[in-house]
Amino acid sequence: MERKTQSNGLINLLALMLVGGAGFALAKYSGTLTGLIASAFLGIGALVSLVSWFQMRLEERESLEKLEFQELTKTAASSALFNAQETEVFPAQRSREQFERFFVPAFAVLLFVLQAGGAIYAWRSLAGIIPSAIQDPTVPMALFGVFALILFVLGKYSTGVARLQKLRLLRPGAGYLLLSAYLCFAVSAAIAAVLLDFASADLYVARALSGILLLIGVETLINLILELYRPRVKGKVERPVYESRLVSLLGQPEGLIITARETLDYQFGFKVSETWGFRLVEKYIWWFIIGQAAVLLISTSFVFIDAGQQALLERNGKPLGILLPGAHLKLPWPVDKVYRYATEQIQTVNVGFVQEDTALNGNVVLWTVAHSKEENFLVANRQLPMIEEGKTNASSNGNRPPPVSLLTVSIPVQFQITNLQEWAYNNEDPVGLLEHLASREVVHYLVSVDFQDIMSKGRWDAGQTLRDRIQAKADERKMGASVVFVGLQDIHPPQKVAADYEKVVSAISIKEALILAANADAIRYTNLADAASFKTVSAAQSDSIRRKVDAAAQAALFTNQIPAYEAAPSVYATRAYLQTLSRSMTNARTYLVMTSNTQDVVILNLEDKIRRDILSDITIPPPKAK
Repeated sequence: MERKTQSNGLINLLALMLVGGAGFALAKYSGTLTGLIASAFLGIGALVSLVSWFQMRLEERESLEKLEFQELTKTAASSALFNAQETEVFPAQRSREQFERFFVPAFAVLLFVLQAGGAIYAWRSLAGIIPSAIQDPTVPMALFGVFALILFVLGKYSTGVARLQKLRLLRPGAGYLLLSAYLCFAVSAAIAAVLLDFASADLYVARALSGILLLIGVETLINLILELYRPRVKGKVERPVYESRLVSLLGQPEGLIITARETLDYQFGFKVSETWGFRLVEKYIWWFIIGQAAVLLISTSFVFIDAGQQALLERNGKPLGILLPGAHLKLPWPVDKVYRYATEQIQTVNVGFVQEDTALNGNVVLWTVAHSKEENFLVANRQLPMIEEGKTNASSNGNRPPPVSLLTVSIPVQFQITNLQEWAYNNEDPVGLLEHLASREVVHYLVSVDFQDIMSKGRWDAGQTLRDRIQAKADERKMGASVVFVGLQDIHPPQKVAADYEKVVSAISIKEALILAANADAIRYTNLADAASFKTVSAAQSDSIRRKVDAAAQAALFTNQIPAYEAAPSVYATRAYLQTLSRSMTNARTYLVMTSNTQDVVILNLEDKIRRDILSDITIPPPKAK
């Protein structure tokens, strides 16, 4: 039986080596990427089969050595030739133990490096590859189909023998045989998809196989770590560390059903697998899976486009038209594919900074505190020299300020997709291209404007100019986008010099404030002096005019009084007396004596001072009734 097991292992090894070499040569000739990755699986499977076959030979030698020792120890005479210590020394057993102790872990490390390294190298290589036509596709498709059939037959036989006879060392190679058969079938399917105008099918399948190879490498590493810390139980036979359960699962998916059957039988204590329910599930489970896959595939024929979106419909990679918001029908995936775009949404690309997810502490943004990943731009410094007493602003050693300065600018560029086909098909990465165009225009513009101007009053004009320039470049590339707004939301010197710049700006502001305050005082005092002077002059002029008018009035009055007096001297004298009396009695207390035929003596007390308001408030009470 051991000879037959070794023969099976050797056949598996030769099959993997021959098919792997032929598949690699065929893949290189035809240019199929999936065939190259499948050849890597075949090569790794050949290495695993080689190690397992060699380990089979060591175990066979150990078993033969034990049989020989048993034959020698049957007779008493021959048993006397050996003592207890000598009988424990078996060269074949020691060779097998040393092989499993040192070589197998080292091979597991090498296997992990090959699997993980090959997967990473393949993934990076496939990242920059553009799908191209396969040379003579029918030839590799047919040959890989033949390879799949041969490997499948050998793999099925080997796995059956390994399971029935519990040959643990035959399982790793048998698992790789079945997996390689499925991979060869996948290569044929990928080539057939390319023939049906699915140009990217070969690339996508190759990437999927690279991911599977990486997962197998991770499993190998985990098995190696667990093997190092696994407790050793004498007499217990363990799985080989280089055997992959993932490979066995992918090569024998029906093993899940067998495992489930055995688990249920063990848990319930009776043959659950022999009940009609389990047999029904086991019989129709693949039809159920196929039905689920069919329903899932049919569901891809229904497409719903949300409001504010438009979608591009492609059939086998060729554009068919634009889908507007609503429900639509199409052929199932992957024949028809739909790519959605937010055409009514205002989108933004950032120039000069990278938006960070972490929120700032508070709403205050300071120049001296880093609040995002920003870039520095060169800005022209056109500050004119200050002329004072025939000297410029150059220092005593002849140094002048540099013609450029550094400026940190955060510029959000907002745009909207106006022509979806131009946006999607004219450029490979339209968002990145628009960002690069905007960055280039920002650099060109900033080196042509003044540092102080862009920091103060020139922001709005700068935003409008940049928007027009970016829009012009986008129209040249036929990007199908409209630049809606370009804002200079955050302009300041670099963070390292922001504090010094603030000191300079503060000093300039204080200087300007003092100059303006002095000018205000000068204007105020000058105006006050002018007002006082005008007031004094106006008062003098008014007094002069008043005096002149009073003198003229008095002169005119005297001139007019002479004719009146001459006309009636007594009347004039009486009138003048009465007028003088009336003026003198104004606001004076007056006593009237009504009788004239009496001789009264009037005594006036000039010290009596009665207020007029007291006299006016005196009221005479009415007489009391009797």
